[in-house]
Amino acid sequence: MRWLITGAGGMLATDVLDRAALTGEPVLALGRAELDLRDSRAVRDFVSAYRPGVVVNCAAWTAVDAAETHEAEALAVNGHAVRWLAEACDRVGARLMHVSTDYVFDGTAGEPYREDAPTGPLNAYGRTKLAGERVALEHGHYVVRGAWLYGARGTNFVRTMMRLAGERPTVDVVDDQRGQPTWTADLADYLVRLAQADLPPGVYHGTSAGETTWCGFAKEIFTLLGADRERVRPVPGSAFPRPAARPRNSVLAHTRWEPIRHWRAALHAAWPVMTAKAGRQCSVA
Repeated sequence: MRWLITGAGGMLATDVLDRAALTGEPVLALGRAELDLRDSRAVRDFVSAYRPGVVVNCAAWTAVDAAETHEAEALAVNGHAVRWLAEACDRVGARLMHVSTDYVFDGTAGEPYREDAPTGPLNAYGRTKLAGERVALEHGHYVVRGAWLYGARGTNFVRTMMRLAGERPTVDVVDDQRGQPTWTADLADYLVRLAQADLPPGVYHGTSAGETTWCGFAKEIFTLLGADRERVRPVPGSAFPRPAARPRNSVLAHTRWEPIRHWRAALHAAWPVMTAKAGRQCSVA
């Protein structure tokens, strides 16, 4: 079986490439320069020629705030491109694993969102990602929702906290939004195993077990740095007004398949990799 990974060079796609390579099967990762997913003909022709068995779509417009004023551009990547991929996969009998987000929910539920819970995005980014989900499902493929992703490559919350811990005496972090920090290496493993499993198409939640707030997440990062966790100060989301509204509850349930390990265990496992890539020690003076 051949693997095709889109969004090459991105934080998640890089880990999916590493994990898929462990299968011993041919793996190809392409970025926008090699394959513009907005070009329906290019997508059709490439997939028809390469004939993958699995396509893992990690490509996405992820600039949440910018999507508020560039929704059409975000939709082209997060929605229309998924249609071109799904149609191309149908032609060659490939399985499409489309990566989505917790932002398809409005965050008002008082409990974790099941895979079949009603959606209702609060922002343009969420609307465009939901459009991609619907296309993938209409074609009988797989949707895997991730959330609060961090990894060894690229900008993410863990790297930001590591930097701020060395720059500021205190750091204000939002404490009224709950979610599941998820290491991209864990999500990559989840995606590859799901693609290999004999499970029906549909929606799956590829997030870590447990839950916390951004503030709780930051405090754990400070602890791993050897810094005083009381330097992290809880504040409401209103302290950081942004163009796009964020859901207050991003916790996803895992009723269709096994969850990823607990977010705290994952962060501890990821820590040596994160610090090595950052070129830092695990402590802050």
